Amino acid sequence: MLTQERRAELIKEHGKGDKDSGSVEVQVALLTEEINSLTVHLQIHKKDHSSRRGLLRMVGKRSALLKYLNNKDEQRYRDLIAKLGIRK
Repeated sequence: MLTQERRAELIKEHGKGDKDSGSVEVQVALLTEEINSLTVHLQIHKKDHSSRRGLLRMVGKRSALLKYLNNKDEQRYRDLIAKLGIRK
């Protein structure tokens, strides 16, 4: 779960402004942060299948957003995945 401070920090870092929570970059950054924290949780709690299902749903949503961004603007896509360290 993201704290409000961390969420605001991610929005400020990846968005066009302080209130820009809807851009693709911000959505992907927020999903990546949630995915990383849930991955750590699932390494500890291996039998938590409901959280695993939520993780897979988030990964699918992030994948769809990245695919959209790649089709729309490839340079922004490349910058974002390099900045977040995903899809090596």
